[in-house]
Order: sequence, then structure tokens, then C-alpha cells
Amino acid sequence: MLTALTRTDAAPEMFAYCAAEFPRRPGVADALARNLTCPIEVLRPVVRYLSVSAVQDLFEDLDRLSTSPALVAALVASTVINAEQRSQLLDLQREELEAMESFVEAAEATEPDRAKRETLLQKLSRMRVVERVQLAIKGNRDERLLLIRDPCRVVQRAVLQSPQLTDREVESFAGMASLGDEALRMIAGNRKYRKNYTITRALMFNPKTPLEVTLHMLPNVAAQDLKMLVTNKNIPDTLRTAANRLQRQRASQRE
Repeated sequence: MLTALTRTDAAPEMFAYCAAEFPRRPGVADALARNLTCPIEVLRPVVRYLSVSAVQDLFEDLDRLSTSPALVAALVASTVINAEQRSQLLDLQREELEAMESFVEAAEATEPDRAKRETLLQKLSRMRVVERVQLAIKGNRDERLLLIRDPCRVVQRAVLQSPQLTDREVESFAGMASLGDEALRMIAGNRKYRKNYTITRALMFNPKTPLEVTLHMLPNVAAQDLKMLVTNKNIPDTLRTAANRLQRQRASQRE
């Protein structure tokens, strides 16, 4: 049954039958949630039976969440989400438009052309959170560069989920001292991006990267960069001290 529920050509009637008859059986609710062809109206009643990993998978597909108000409402009403996830879901439900002041400074930093900047700001001024999430996922490079600074964390997360996003863009995000610490923390928490040493290096030298993030990544820093961290006056003193200590440890191990 679980194997059948993973098929993309599974009949809608089978989804409905399994959701009605076997929602409590291990793996059934998760299989329904992970199959993109499962109708939302079938998935909604079994949301409360989802595992933590299946809920996380739903958050890794903001394109689906942002176009499924009913699914968002079911998750908000459930007890299977954590406080951070609830906050992001509530953002997706917001109907009021964002104050433009939150975008003006970011637009000035990302788009030097005044006419293009004003056009983009006018476009954003008419968008609700779910619409900005869609733009973050499907928009162009300039739009992603602005939306990574969006005050809503769920929009920032959508930028990082965009299939058009390149490693070079993430490298530039990681080095932005103007970027919020939440966005930097999300970049550092992504396993794919952590494998890119250029991104890791940018995060280490960014004074806005949260200290717990840089201290965790410090053991993986190359010798040449470690030496530069020791003398870098822009990073926190705690990080510089830890880098100095690590440099001495490595030197003693070589002796």
C-alpha cells in the first residue's frame, strides 16, 4: 500500500480511501504528504498524523505551500509543527501588504538604476507574502537579490529554495554584511551550501554571521584563511580568539 501511494499515477480514489481508512497506520500520512499528486483536500484531515520529517519536507516545498491555503490552514491548526514553522505559516496567511520602507534600502543596494528600482518597488508594493514567495521561487536574479532581504523569513527561505538560484548568488548572499542573521543562518544550515568552501569562507568573514554558526564551522577553515581570521578586526573577538587557539593547536600537532 505504501509503495502504491508513492506512484505519481496513483488514482485519486486510492488516496482518498487510504486517508479515510488507514490514517493512523505508520507511514500512510507521510506517503500522502510526499506525493505531489495527492489532492490537498485528501491530505488536510491527516495532517495531525504527519511525522516531523514529513512536515519538514512540506516546508522544503514552499511552492506547494504558498499555493495551498487549505494546507497552510490545516498545518496551523495542528500540533505537529514547531513554533518557528507556525510563524512562517502565519506569514503565509497574512493578507496585509508589507510597508515599502522595509524594501527601499535593500532596493537601493541591489539596483543602481533608479527607474528599474522604482518599477520593482511598485511591483512589490502590490504583493502579499504568498505572492512574494512565488516571486522568490520563480523570479529572476535581481528579484532574488532583493527578496533575500525581505522582512519575512518565509520569503528568504523561498529564495534559497529557488531552482534558478546559483552557487555564485549564494556566495554573494553569504558575504553581505547588510543581510539579516536569520538568512545567514539558513544558508549555513543548508548541507548543500556547506559543501561549497567559498560559501563557508564568506560566512566566516561576514561580521553579521551569528557567532554560534561561525564557531561551529571554524574547524573546517583552511590554514591560510585561519591565519587571516586571527588578524581580522571586523569579526567578533570571541571568533578571533577561537581562531587563534585553533591555529596554535594545529601548529603544535605539526611539531
